Amino acid sequence: MNILMVLTSHDKLGDTGLKTGFWLEEFASPYYRFKDKNFNITLASPAGGQPPLDPSSEQADFQTAATERFNQDSEAQQHLATTLPLANIKAADYDAIFYPGGHGPLWDLTNDAHSIALIQAFYQANKPVGLVCHAPGALKNVKSADGTPLVQGKRVTGFTNTEEAAVQLTDIVPFLVEDMMQDNGALYSKGDDWASYLAVDGNLVTGQNPASSEVVAEEVIKQLG
Repeated sequence: MNILMVLTSHDKLGDTGLKTGFWLEEFASPYYRFKDKNFNITLASPAGGQPPLDPSSEQADFQTAATERFNQDSEAQQHLATTLPLANIKAADYDAIFYPGGHGPLWDLTNDAHSIALIQAFYQANKPVGLVCHAPGALKNVKSADGTPLVQGKRVTGFTNTEEAAVQLTDIVPFLVEDMMQDNGALYSKGDDWASYLAVDGNLVTGQNPASSEVVAEEVIKQLG
């Protein structure tokens, strides 16, 4: 199986002067889930090369067995440092696509024409599309074949308004994932803040927060069967 993992290239948290990027656990946990199934993993990002890591995700409170494994894995670190530019990716070469979160995707992947086209191609080919935490924000401008929002009428989840308030970034992010989903007509649902929560609608698989990254990866693996 060939898995495409798409990471953000955006490293600025609005105009705060702070850094953002992708969330380490949301990358590492699915990465090793796929790797341990002997899937071929391709990493891509809008700019290619080393994607920016959200420094907050390196804090001790957010470390897991998967992040510890990554921090000891020079091969995986080199893999991450050499992501391919999204413009060079063809959907036909892959069996599934997976988006780790972090706040970065809200700025770049949301509006990236290559990312939008890839999600549309994977979805329409009935290949699993997995996104976790803030990464479902990348669905904002994705359309169904009939031109309506892809998430319209579909069961989805993503980072909640109350979780965003808890990290005090409600007024910094370009939009709130929960609000965007509802504005686009999605059947948005959520679990308790910070608890693992998964929404599945056919081959569209979304997770609410960092705790949900593993279950999203597991559902993608299950669908690949």
